[in-house]
Formats: sequence, C-alpha cells, structure tokens
Amino acid sequence: MKKKIALLMCVVLMMTVIGCGSKDAADNGNTDENAAVETVDVADSAELLTNVWNTYDEADKFPIGGGDYENMVSDSVGAFDVSKTEDLDSLLGMPADGATMIDDAASMMHMMNANTFTAGAYHLMDASLQKDLADLLKDNIMNRQWMCGFPDTLLIASVGGEYVVSAFGNAEIMENFKTKLLEQYDAAEVIYEENLTE
Repeated sequence: MKKKIALLMCVVLMMTVIGCGSKDAADNGNTDENAAVETVDVADSAELLTNVWNTYDEADKFPIGGGDYENMVSDSVGAFDVSKTEDLDSLLGMPADGATMIDDAASMMHMMNANTFTAGAYHLMDASLQKDLADLLKDNIMNRQWMCGFPDTLLIASVGGEYVVSAFGNAEIMENFKTKLLEQYDAAEVIYEENLTE
C-alpha cells in the first residue's frame, strides 16, 4: 500500500511540475516569436568566421587576412581589438556608436583588395541590440565614399542572439559567403542584403 501511495504522489508531483512549467511559459508570452534566442556554440567572433572559412572548397578560397592594423594576420581570420574604433570604422564599416555595443570582433578580408571582400563578426554585449547594430552598420557602409572600386553587395546577418556578421564585396564571392554562413549556422538569418552599385 505504501508503494502505491508513493507512486501516486510521484505522479501527482510530476504533473504539477509539468503544469507549472507550461503555465510559466504561457504567462511569459513564450510563442514562436518570443521564444528563447538560439545561442551559437563558438568561443568568439574569430571562431565564428573561421568555421565559415573552413567550409570553403579550395577552388573557392582566395588570399585572406584579418585583424586590426596593429595585429594583422595573413591566411586566416584575425581577432579585432574593439577599443580601436577608428580601425573598426575604416576597415570594417563599424561606426563608433556601434562599437559601444560589442565586446569582441574579428575580420576576414581579401588580401588584394578589401572592396572585393571584407567580413566582420561582432559579439553583442546585449542581444536586444542586434537590430540596432545592424541598422548602424547598414547606414554607415552604404554611405561610405569608396576608393579602389565599389563593392557590389552588402550583407548583414544575425547568428543566434549573440552575433552580427557584416560583409561587403564582389557579388559572386558574397553569394558564396552568404550560402556558407547560412549552412554553417542554423541560427543565422539575413537581416539586410543590399546592392551597393545602384
């Protein structure tokens, strides 16, 4: 008899826990639109971009470099010192207002001409600022005075709730980068894709 009562109490307790969990989700307004933001299992922005670059076929690869002016690396993605706001703007198109929203960054650029391809990845200090950062990046990059030729396309994407990735460059290279980014990360979504030549 004691075993039956204990079993019954366990069932009741489990149902209570399940019911409370469902009630809390409903009370918090958790719908598909408000569900918890998917996180990405990477250590930092450099790893995020490196994972994308590592999916490239040898035929699609090109000479790359990364990092800020003082810590430039060749043949790989480079970490970017977020305190170097002028470098962030001149190399990646990250405005000073946007730099206050991030605590980690990395870059990957075509070694021959940055306008052929440049990508930056940024870790947000606050996930709720993702759209604000995307807007600042878009406005700053689209209003640039380009030298050494115009890039064709601008792409700004979110990767989970933590990261924003921006890239600009040759249309064919950009399409390949977008495809690789979206394939590598299920949590990646395009926020903006703009033609810069019009």
